Amino acid sequence: MAQFLAGPAAALQLGDLGARVIKIERPDGGDLARRMYLSDTDIDSHSTLFHAINRNKESIALDLKAADDLAAAKRLIEQADVVIQNFRPGVIERLGLGYDVVRRINRRIIYASVSGYGGAGPWAKLPGQDLLAQARSGVMWLTGTAESGPMPIGLSVADMLASHVLAKGILALLVRRGLTGVGGQVETSLLEVLVDFQFELLTTHLNDGGRAPQRAAAHGANAYLAAPYGVYATRDGHLALAMTPLARIETLLELPGLADAGDGFAGRDALLDRIGRRLRERTTDEWLTILEPAGIWTAPVLDWPALLEAESFRALDMLQRIGTRSGSIHTTASPLRIDGMRPLSPNGAPDVGQHSAAIRDAFGLDRD
Repeated sequence: MAQFLAGPAAALQLGDLGARVIKIERPDGGDLARRMYLSDTDIDSHSTLFHAINRNKESIALDLKAADDLAAAKRLIEQADVVIQNFRPGVIERLGLGYDVVRRINRRIIYASVSGYGGAGPWAKLPGQDLLAQARSGVMWLTGTAESGPMPIGLSVADMLASHVLAKGILALLVRRGLTGVGGQVETSLLEVLVDFQFELLTTHLNDGGRAPQRAAAHGANAYLAAPYGVYATRDGHLALAMTPLARIETLLELPGLADAGDGFAGRDALLDRIGRRLRERTTDEWLTILEPAGIWTAPVLDWPALLEAESFRALDMLQRIGTRSGSIHTTASPLRIDGMRPLSPNGAPDVGQHSAAIRDAFGLDRD
């Protein structure tokens, strides 16, 4: 009983691992993500986002505000292993399917919920959307440079992190149920997963006298790390440099006196700028030829076409084709391998209520 990203993405991961996923959708249009377009690409009247995140699922159309459909949902719950919902706090209770009700229906149920900011506090009823959660969590403030100001991460990182946390909690409770026979409830929120995402740097802040991190003026990729850590323009692209003592790159970059700066914290902006000016003088490949054989932690900044053409990426075999009403689309596959095999799910996303008749028959939803 989830729409948009976080809940459906958690169910997607369970589906990749072999779960039968039944998506309960409103009869009048279904999941709003069907119409959440990332571009003007339309496939069978649905967005590519919906196709990507709802592959390998079945759809039953139920109006949870209608007595007969609510009764059908409860009959499904009687036979289910897991319920996932991501309504705003309080909504699922008003619909009559809160955890207290559901666990009376099925004591073995695993009940999984994801929200924007949890169920308490003044933010609880605010829109739980990814960009807004990034803004409130500190992630956006931490990212970028001192000159750029706050910068969001360029994808729905809160939703994706929440989906992984939720799926992990579900699997843990399934293991516990296998030992005890009793179900349970797992909850998370976009805010909680983003705070956890920052645990390394936030722990430093909490134990460093509350000092604010100083973002670099340019080139910096982490507010807490010293030069040369950062991203630099080259003559034809960009190059990332990770943790590296300045003494190790002084000769390689032909920057005499670079190591005199010590640990790279003092005068960091000036150091980054000096390294940046030098790296702009050659191409990315020229620098990689110099730096990689010397064991320097460095990498080119790839765009998607370059990634997709990379031999190492192709060796992972992480793309697949899934079916659609009119053909197929290209998308990603599960990021894990079980016993050496990557789970594949060639079935595409369903139409609203596509499997209603089959599900009603299989689970006896129309019985008196």
